[in-house]
Amino acid sequence: MSLSSLSRFCWSVSRLRYPFTPKVCVNQVHGSTSVLTDSCCHEGLYPGHITTSPFQKALLAVGSGVAALHDPYRHDMVAVLGETTGHLALMKLRDTMRNDPEGLTILAERPRIRLSTLDLKEMASLPDGSLGREYLRFLEDNLVTPDSRADVKFVDDEELAYVMQRYREVHDLLHTLLGMPTNMLGEVAVKWFEAAQTGLPMCALGAVLGPLRLNASRLQSLFTLLGPWALHNGHRARCVLSIFYERRWSQSIADLRQELNIETPPVILTATNRRNI
Repeated sequence: MSLSSLSRFCWSVSRLRYPFTPKVCVNQVHGSTSVLTDSCCHEGLYPGHITTSPFQKALLAVGSGVAALHDPYRHDMVAVLGETTGHLALMKLRDTMRNDPEGLTILAERPRIRLSTLDLKEMASLPDGSLGREYLRFLEDNLVTPDSRADVKFVDDEELAYVMQRYREVHDLLHTLLGMPTNMLGEVAVKWFEAAQTGLPMCALGAVLGPLRLNASRLQSLFTLLGPWALHNGHRARCVLSIFYERRWSQSIADLRQELNIETPPVILTATNRRNI
């Protein structure tokens, strides 16, 4: 099977759906936060789960990896790669969250970050520098939406699937906390931070291969400033998945960085066209 065939196979499988509509119970707690509860009634490990063998996972990992290397902005392929290679890292992240009181609450309540759960009007009214206002500004400046994050399909554990989903949905919040836009340099810097903190193979691959798409001046910025800063802070920071961001919109980013043990970035990057490297 050729690499292009693997990529097409991965693309096809990633769009599979069960021939039934699972019953999902969604409760509203804490204002606008939606929570998938353990009392949900559905078939399979969780809504949308697709059972795959180890061999199928290997095919998916290779095919999605090829597609992601060809186009790093293929978020669907990046998602499949993360799900099929991240089991051990997800277990460690889950255990870290369980050992943090706030992280344990998140695992129990299962909040989701979607446009439907965000009070955009309230967030827009928050002062500059607050997490909610700056997150909303990040979404607007970079023309992104939390709804673009795909649902997990290939993780064969219900709780680990939520950990992966949470990782995806806080990714843009991490951009906001780190002050990184969605151009290639900003994405690579975030991947270096995530690789150091999460141990996800997908993040490590992005951290290693992402610099290949940078020009000389941005490579210099990455290797001399942003990269060392991202790795250092990723290692030492509190687990970013253990923060109940939905309850902290009014907190200032400066205070939250201090709480998480994240230093101010050494370089201020501005939002540009996302494919501008």
